Amino acid sequence: MAVYTDVSFDELEAVLTGYDVGVPLSFKGIAEGVENTNFYLQTDRGAFFLTLYEKRVKEEDLPFFLGLMEHLATHGIACPQPVRRRDGSQWTRINGRPGALVTFLNGLSLRRPEVEHCAAAGDALARLHEAGRSFELKRPNALGPSGWGELVEKTAEGADGIEAGLRELIGESYRELTANWPTGLPEGVIHADLFPDNVLFMNAKVSGLIDFYFACNDALAYDLAILLNAWCFENDGGFNITKGKALLAAYQARRRLTAEETAALPALAAGSALRFLLTRLYDRINHDPNALVRPKDPRDYSRRLRFHRKVRAASEYGL
Repeated sequence: MAVYTDVSFDELEAVLTGYDVGVPLSFKGIAEGVENTNFYLQTDRGAFFLTLYEKRVKEEDLPFFLGLMEHLATHGIACPQPVRRRDGSQWTRINGRPGALVTFLNGLSLRRPEVEHCAAAGDALARLHEAGRSFELKRPNALGPSGWGELVEKTAEGADGIEAGLRELIGESYRELTANWPTGLPEGVIHADLFPDNVLFMNAKVSGLIDFYFACNDALAYDLAILLNAWCFENDGGFNITKGKALLAAYQARRRLTAEETAALPALAAGSALRFLLTRLYDRINHDPNALVRPKDPRDYSRRLRFHRKVRAASEYGL
């Protein structure tokens, strides 16, 4: 389970005195997520998630994350809603950690999304981008190009121990991408982590989007590149262009890419692959033995990065 900070039932009851959510009936740690401590809570009034923020989530960013979820819900996006405390605050503190109670969404995430699911994800991302246009709070992307250098340095020594030649691949890609990173593209609120496990489905339709704790302001097409990486590669490492076509067509049916965004897509896709390669590599090298969850394999993203470095036009993604 992804539990870094334990919470006893007595501690839970003390926290719940600040909320109007009923009597707790069941409380258990869950395996979803590797960044935070997560618990499933069932009360006599419904089901909730209790998240304690660890690692990369800073308390000063919580107004953005939690406020964004409230904003998106009012604009038709199904996502968890922060349960406000009796005093109106959006989060609390438990065992020295900031924590929030959010509503539970029905639906299942998919391990192997099919073409129709990729199209649904593309549509959902476009709707999120449109809904986020009127959100007033801002948060820079801490894991954009300006944040990669520190991760490159911290993973350099251990990279080749994970995969031969990985240090060189990362170094070359970092230098090339930061020197030629696309600028001036349409920007807005992006999810920045819309992997299949963060999209819930019911009857082949999207029933909810979850895990907004990497959300920020950045190029909208960068978010689309993250989606391509997360949804359109098969287990053997190959890019599925049929899935890519479906995803991109569904996104563009709601929000058409500019010519500049289209031209930038290969670089954005390579950059997003580098970003997840670096964070996965860092987590693998610095694995917390107290976290009963296995870090994700960074080699999935080294293969994707190598693929993107050979792409010369967005048409190779199915656009």
